[in-house]
Amino acid sequence: MNPPPTAAEIGVIGGSGLYALLDNATEFEVSTPYGAPSDKVTIAEVGGRRVAFLPRHGRDHRFPPHKIPYRANLWALRSLGVRQIVAPCAVGGLRPELGPGTFVVPDQLIDRTSGREQTFFDQGAVHVSFADPYCPAGRAAVLDSAERVNAVDGGTMVVVEGPRFSTRAESRWFTAIGGTIVNMTGHPEAVLARELELCYTAIALVTDLDAGVEGGEAVTHEEVFRVFGENTARLREVLLDAVVKLPAKRSCPCKDALAGIKLPFQLP
Repeated sequence: MNPPPTAAEIGVIGGSGLYALLDNATEFEVSTPYGAPSDKVTIAEVGGRRVAFLPRHGRDHRFPPHKIPYRANLWALRSLGVRQIVAPCAVGGLRPELGPGTFVVPDQLIDRTSGREQTFFDQGAVHVSFADPYCPAGRAAVLDSAERVNAVDGGTMVVVEGPRFSTRAESRWFTAIGGTIVNMTGHPEAVLARELELCYTAIALVTDLDAGVEGGEAVTHEEVFRVFGENTARLREVLLDAVVKLPAKRSCPCKDALAGIKLPFQLP
């Protein structure tokens, strides 16, 4: 029996500069208890897998990082059947060797945001393990696909509030505490996925050396979009290959993140 047209098993949340991914896709409006997601969701088949694409900032980039409806986005994807998510994003490099055009598949995250709604559990004591924020199976699939772009395996993504870029002192501090790349959207996206028992894997494209890095200049909005645009074709190839390589049956810890926990609501 064919799945309903709104059903998908894999989600891709597109970052700055990636507002479309799938060919011959069908658009759907999705409503959630947390309001509307960033944009319509487009669904298409890729290599026999049903994939849903959602532009994180909206196709017209109307949502700045601190105003993205993260909860609605993750809830919408799960309600469509999505259980594994690949999340490309633009980042600044915190180390001299991570210049523009470098791809990084991070394995850790440091949250430096403030004031964002970062949980679905507004009532009741629900504590979800987040020691390893990214799915191990998802990372393996993405790294396999990202061999073609010589992606860096591992690294710590520092997520800042934005929308401003970092000062030189902040940038140096992020490096000193173990940061590899800096970004504005990786949190709360990753933890909200975990709270919905979704597999979540980030793939980061370095668009600039952050201001505090040796040789780094003050980054501009235009420069970020220019470098991302120059690498969109390579990123698209990696993403379309990676979604096919994601495991058909999940055996990772993500699927049991809420095991034994009494939830205040029913998952979609």
